[in-house]
Amino acid sequence: MPWVSPDVIDDLSEAVGRRWRDLDPLLPVPRDLPDGCMAPFVVAGANGRPAGLGVCRHRQIPDDALEQVWGAATRLELTPRLPEPDTFAALDALLEQWRDHLTTQPEATGASAVSGADSAAMITWPSRDVSGINALLKHGMQAITVLAVRPAWRPAASGRIPPGVVIRHARPADLDAVTELEMGVIRFDAHFGTAIMRTATEALVRRDTRKTLTERPDWVWVAERDSRIVGLVDVQPPEESAWIAFMTRPDPAVYLQTMFVRPDERGGGLGAALVKHAQDELDARGVSATLLHHAQLNPLSAPFWNRMGYRPLWTSWVARPASALR
Repeated sequence: MPWVSPDVIDDLSEAVGRRWRDLDPLLPVPRDLPDGCMAPFVVAGANGRPAGLGVCRHRQIPDDALEQVWGAATRLELTPRLPEPDTFAALDALLEQWRDHLTTQPEATGASAVSGADSAAMITWPSRDVSGINALLKHGMQAITVLAVRPAWRPAASGRIPPGVVIRHARPADLDAVTELEMGVIRFDAHFGTAIMRTATEALVRRDTRKTLTERPDWVWVAERDSRIVGLVDVQPPEESAWIAFMTRPDPAVYLQTMFVRPDERGGGLGAALVKHAQDELDARGVSATLLHHAQLNPLSAPFWNRMGYRPLWTSWVARPASALR
């Protein structure tokens, strides 16, 4: 791979930042490129300077990390920097280089003990950057997950609390019910390829839920009917959301990690009321933006979250297993 000077990388990142700002004002300033498994892939430009580059990073998610529920255990991630308005040709060339590289990597080919079917080639792409979609499809990638955003100033649909329902903060004594609802999200999202049920999943969910209800119950809201918990919203506060907050420009940002309503309670406005109640509190606490993930193929998610003031910011594109990248 050709060496790329830091000045060239900085120039590309500045150009990408200008492009992102024009595409979507809620996109962030590009961060420094991550450390890759090798030198960056480079797309040659007509003027002799790079027209784009990309960095490949390998990640192995530990068995005892709840993150392993939300995708493959072995993740080969490409971070692109493409400054031109039409990214198709440059992204196509970048994906060809990445594909050829992955054919030499044991994690992608299945030659490693921690790879094979439980691997994925992944790109997170700005949702409004439509110029690259055909290149992603050409190389066998599928849109799996949306990272949606709601800035504090964007209005949401009204959410009147249904009769007989009380919304309150969760308590440590709610551990069993909250764990059950957290598991409900995972089981449903498994239909769309965004969640993978594993042997340790329920134990990990219960462990993390116990910690949450002990340390920050005022960031968890439940809807209760006749002393039965029927709905849940769980938000990570700013200090726990740094892992994702950099994906948007407004600050501070928080991450809404779970929203779930029991199936027998859906259709009566409970979900909207629960989310509206939580959002009102988040706005009062000075939160500038709320982020959340939902499955691209979930027929319930996109309409609901749009009504609640959320819209796509980033889309995760995946080839699974990683050897499926073409």
